[in-house]
Amino acid sequence: MKQSTHEVAAQAIDRAILVSLQTQEDKRREKLVEYSMQELVSLAETAGVEVLGTLSQNRESVDTKWYIGKGKVEELKAIMAELNANTAIFDQELSGAQVRNLEEVLDAKIIDRTQLILDIFAQRAKTREGILQVELAQLSYLLPRLSGHGKNLSRLGGGIGTRGPGESKLETDRRHIRGRIGELKRQLQEVVKHRKLYRERRKKTGAFQVALVGYTNAGKSTLLRQLTQADVYVENQLFATLDPTSRNLELPGGKEIVLTDTVGFIQHLPHDLVAAFRATLEEVNEADLILHVVDASSPMRHEQMDVVAEVLEELGAHGKDQITLFNKMDLCPPEESELLTAPGPFLKLSAYRDDDLERLKLEIQEHQSGASVTYRIPADRGDLVALAYRMGEVEDSEVEEDTMVLRVRVDRDAYSKTGHQLKAYEQTGEGSGSTTEGE
Repeated sequence: MKQSTHEVAAQAIDRAILVSLQTQEDKRREKLVEYSMQELVSLAETAGVEVLGTLSQNRESVDTKWYIGKGKVEELKAIMAELNANTAIFDQELSGAQVRNLEEVLDAKIIDRTQLILDIFAQRAKTREGILQVELAQLSYLLPRLSGHGKNLSRLGGGIGTRGPGESKLETDRRHIRGRIGELKRQLQEVVKHRKLYRERRKKTGAFQVALVGYTNAGKSTLLRQLTQADVYVENQLFATLDPTSRNLELPGGKEIVLTDTVGFIQHLPHDLVAAFRATLEEVNEADLILHVVDASSPMRHEQMDVVAEVLEELGAHGKDQITLFNKMDLCPPEESELLTAPGPFLKLSAYRDDDLERLKLEIQEHQSGASVTYRIPADRGDLVALAYRMGEVEDSEVEEDTMVLRVRVDRDAYSKTGHQLKAYEQTGEGSGSTTEGE
């Protein structure tokens, strides 16, 4: 009998039970495991899933065949039957064999955290680059798991796990998919070349580049919009924006910088996704300054900061100049505010307070201005004294016998181009940027 449109639409809705496993090793991080499940609920809802309930399992270690153990799988089957669930979403990454085994017993769609995140990215991708990157990540993830996703790919109605590349591509053989991956990489290489040329043009203008990074939903896009009046999409949801957005920002001193928003990070961010988005994330490596935006109101802010630090290290950007921005201070309880601190420079602010934004601009300007460097130059070398004056703002000068002593807050760009000519006369470098600060 032919199904009605209404029946097909009803089947397309993912009605899911969310499943998490806590091993002996995880017990040392019980708070993080609990938060991870809360985050999985948010991810599922972001993907358009109807969450019917959650199920947790404690085991010494992962069951290689069933992941959560055969007994727990039977319990999950009973719960899914009772609640009429058609999907099980696991908070950890599953192997192809585990997916296949779970599908056979549960007769339902099996999705893991990685696939769920990839699905959200597939929904969010709008630009050609974003679409290519997500498809590459999805195919790279699915290639070694094809034998474990048979039912997922053939189920009527689509839903999570079937967006992006499309069923027809995923049902073809491995050789076809490898060919598609190769084609996607070639197309992305063209995009990379275009982005590289764009970056080189920006460098030639001498523009100081600042990148906003942070955990997803920390408020990066809001900051970009409030600082630059940019027409960017802002929503209180995970991964609201994927594509990097750059806008010019005029600082109090009159100079302009380039401020770039980047994709948000999340714990267990799929490696295939990081690899596919590497060209986009290179914006972070090209930046002169990184603004690490933290949701000050989140009880898991420290863990989120650790996740961002790990991704920055993976990208090779962990050693760059960085200011930590504790954002959403208007939502942070006063007693929590006192506990906010970071190893380097940091600010506490709200993206919706104008005075906070002005303080942020001044802090960026301080970093753009560069370090204070003291030069001891022979008084008869007028050419070198003149060069020192061109290096930046002379904060202090005095004469000691036949020597000119100049303290200069050097312009970073000028210092990188001509600073070597004065290296022999350089006495000290006092570091760049001030540290700290409260509200």
